[in-house]
Amino acid sequence: MKLGGRLQAAIEVLEEVEGRKRPVAEALKDWGRNHRFAGSGDRSAIGNIVYDALRSRASHAWRMGADSPRALAMGAMAFDWDKSADDIAAMIAEDTHAPAPLSDEESAAIKARSLADAPFWVKGNIPEWLEGPFLETFEDEALSEALAFAKRPPVDIRVNTLKSSVDKVAKELSRFNPKHTKLSSTCLRFPAGPGDYRQPNIQGDPAFRKGFYEVQDEGSQIVSSLIFPGKGEQVLDYCAGAGGKTLAMAARMENKGQIYAYDMDAARLAPIVDRLSRAGVRNVQTRTPNEGVLDDLVGRMDRVVVDAPCTGTGTWRRRPETKWKLTEEQLDKRVEEQQIALAQARHFVRPGGFLVYITCSVLPAENEEQIYHFVASNPDFELVSAGEVWQDLYGFEAPQPWSADMMSVTLTPASTGTDGFYFAVMERRSD
Repeated sequence: MKLGGRLQAAIEVLEEVEGRKRPVAEALKDWGRNHRFAGSGDRSAIGNIVYDALRSRASHAWRMGADSPRALAMGAMAFDWDKSADDIAAMIAEDTHAPAPLSDEESAAIKARSLADAPFWVKGNIPEWLEGPFLETFEDEALSEALAFAKRPPVDIRVNTLKSSVDKVAKELSRFNPKHTKLSSTCLRFPAGPGDYRQPNIQGDPAFRKGFYEVQDEGSQIVSSLIFPGKGEQVLDYCAGAGGKTLAMAARMENKGQIYAYDMDAARLAPIVDRLSRAGVRNVQTRTPNEGVLDDLVGRMDRVVVDAPCTGTGTWRRRPETKWKLTEEQLDKRVEEQQIALAQARHFVRPGGFLVYITCSVLPAENEEQIYHFVASNPDFELVSAGEVWQDLYGFEAPQPWSADMMSVTLTPASTGTDGFYFAVMERRSD
């Protein structure tokens, strides 16, 4: 396919996403299934256009004067792929499968290329109702922090030290040119490229099937390390989901001690069984949601990890469609769910043990405000400095997290080059 045909396909996928409110990955998969002639390079390029259009939806719509799928795709071509109006016109003219020619209005909009008079939320490509929280949280750095969430993300992997080493996996995947990162010692990164750049199929390599590594953003690897589980400890992963952090903790504990992986949603927990087997993990026991299933763990756990349900604002680079669907009502619901999860999980922490709170969000309502509310309501718990653990693990020379104080840690694409995560630790008083 020529670029003009890829552009038309991207418009069709965006129409499907917008019209039927479908997840982007699902719409792209269906488009590929229905267009067998398209090669893997074509599908990758179409996906790039679609994701670029959605990551910068607000600014593309502002510049183009419309927020239709066509306008967003044209905006991606012009402002992300750096194509001039003349480039796009020529691209369309040479391909019978391309979209209709640019109108005079579209051509003029592309040539103007200005956001000078746009409000902050448009320049930063965030939902308008989140302008206040972003400005309050990040202050002078708010625009650069917001813009970082509109960039293409890398693909990161966590090397499974139970089965291999970073050097061995780097050699195994050398044809893909992996990069070492500045924080996690078990992370290898495959940076995103511009235009029609195609990320390597990391999960198709035999080393993945052997369990030598897992696909996991470096930020997720970092917060898994900050949990700091000891080799012989008893750990409850209360919201384990598919098990990414469970696997990382098991490797850090060298298969010693015991991790109990639990999730209120049995369907979310289901993939963990195969992942544990592939990774060679032997110190994890899964607990499915049944009445009384965790009763024997009450008051016994050295660490209880609450990787709480959240709005997912930290993952906007990877799931940009969720950015524009997020509502204040959804935020309120997540805050309520987080409070319930913390209230339930606290009972499993032994005196002197730790309650760890993690979200993949950068919104204060889900993070700092949530923790301060919990500590105020539970005087037998006190907030301890996660920043000291950060300094012990990573020092002062490495990229530093975004944190107003170092009691808790906030990772962002701009500060740490990772997805957005929040991390806090509370100790249960032993007196």
